[in-house]
Amino acid sequence: MSGKTILVWFRNDLRIHDNEILLEATLKGTKIVPVYIFDTRYYTQTVYQTQKTGVFRAQFTIESVTDLRLSLQKLGGELLVYTGIPEQIIPEIVKKYQVDEVYHHREVASEETKISSLVEDALWKSQINLKHFIGHTLYHKEDLPFPIKDIPDVFTKFRKKAEKEGQIRSVFATPEKIIVPNNLEQTEIPSLQDLGFEEFQPDQRRAINFIGGETEGLKRLNYYLWETDFLKQYKITRNGLIGADYSSKLSPWLSAGCVSPREVYWEVKKYEKERGANDSTYWLIFELIWRDYFRFMFKKHGTQYFIQEGVKGKSQDLASNQEELFEKWKAGKTGVPFVDANMRELNLTGFMSNRGRQNVASYLVKDLKVNWTLGAAYFEEKLIDYSPSSNWGNWAYVAGVGNDPREDRYFNIPKQAKEYDPKGEYVKLWLPELSERGVETVHENY
Repeated sequence: MSGKTILVWFRNDLRIHDNEILLEATLKGTKIVPVYIFDTRYYTQTVYQTQKTGVFRAQFTIESVTDLRLSLQKLGGELLVYTGIPEQIIPEIVKKYQVDEVYHHREVASEETKISSLVEDALWKSQINLKHFIGHTLYHKEDLPFPIKDIPDVFTKFRKKAEKEGQIRSVFATPEKIIVPNNLEQTEIPSLQDLGFEEFQPDQRRAINFIGGETEGLKRLNYYLWETDFLKQYKITRNGLIGADYSSKLSPWLSAGCVSPREVYWEVKKYEKERGANDSTYWLIFELIWRDYFRFMFKKHGTQYFIQEGVKGKSQDLASNQEELFEKWKAGKTGVPFVDANMRELNLTGFMSNRGRQNVASYLVKDLKVNWTLGAAYFEEKLIDYSPSSNWGNWAYVAGVGNDPREDRYFNIPKQAKEYDPKGEYVKLWLPELSERGVETVHENY
C-alpha cells in the first residue's frame, strides 16, 4: 500500500457495497477523503421552464447522502458534504488535504460528462489525475460482445447477444475499514430550504414511502424477494397501479446508486437457486438489461437523445397551441381520467407506474401533439427515480424518434384504462371528483 491520499467523489453511486471506487481507494491509498457535492446547477431552471430537480428527488438525495455518511462513519470514516460547483470545490479539497488522486464513476449523459471534464481540467492544472471507473451498469462495457459503436440499436438484438455472449461480474467487496485524514473539517448536509425548496407533507395515497439511502434500498430488495416472495409474481403484477408491491419499486435506489444493478442481479440468482426460477424472476433481470441498454445507447448516440428529432432524425407533428395543451397535461387537467389520474399521482408523490408513464407520454405526443422533449423535461423535474438515459431514452422511444423498431407505436388510452383499471379504482383514488361514477362511465372524458 502506498502513502497516497485519494479523494473519492461520490455522485450517483451513494453506497458502500459493490462500489469499486471506494474499495479501490482503500486498497491503493493509506487515507481517503470521501466527498459529495450538491451541485447547484441541478437545482436551477431548465430551458424548458421546468426545474432540473424537484422536491421529491431532492429529499431522496438528502436522505441518501445522510445514510452514506452514517455508513462511512460506522467504518471509521466520514463524508465531506458541500453545496456548490464541483470543479471549484474539488481542487480546493485536493490542496487542503494534499490529495494525490481523485476517483469517480464515469457518467454517460452530456451534462454529467461535461462536469467530469471540467473537474478533470481543473485538477490537471495541479497535475492531479481524475481516474474514471465504470460502475453504473449490469454489464461492464468491456464484457459486452461488441464495442459501443457497434451496439445494436434494437433492444431485442442487444439483449439476446448480451445474454448469450456477455458476462456479469461479481459484486465488489464492501470495505472493512475507512481511514480518513485526522483533520477533516465538519460539514453540514443541506436542508430542503437550503436547496430552495419548501417542506412538504407526503400525500397519504402514495404507492410507497420512498426513503433515500443504501440501508432502505437493500431493505426493500430483501423485502420484495425474501420476506414476501413477491418476486415470483412480478411479471404478472408489474402493470399494477395501486399499492407498494405490484412491482419491485427499486428504481429510485438504482437511479441514485444506493443499490447496484449487480447486487440486484446476484440476489435474484441466489433467490432462483434457493426458491426456484420462473418468468417473473427473469423479468426483473430483463428490466435491468433495459436500463443498461439506454445507458449504452447514450454512450453511442450522445446528445441526439436531447433533441426533438432524436436518433432517427425524425420530425414531429406539433399542435399550434401546444403550450396550452402542455400546461393542462402537467396539471392533470386534460379531461381524460386515466391520463389525469397518473399525472396527479406524479405531481403529488414523484412516482408513477411504468404503465402510467407509457400512457401519459403517448397521449402528450401522439394525441395532443406536444413536443416530446417538454414531457421528458417535466419528468426530469418530478420523478423521484429520474436518471437521464432511462428517462430521455424512454421518451424518445415513445415519441418514435428513438430506438423503437415499430413505426408509429400508439397507446389507445380508453382501451388501456379499461384493461389496467377495469373498475376505475385508480382513477377514483386520484380523481375523487369522479368517485360517484359507475364502472361503465368512470373512464369517459369529463
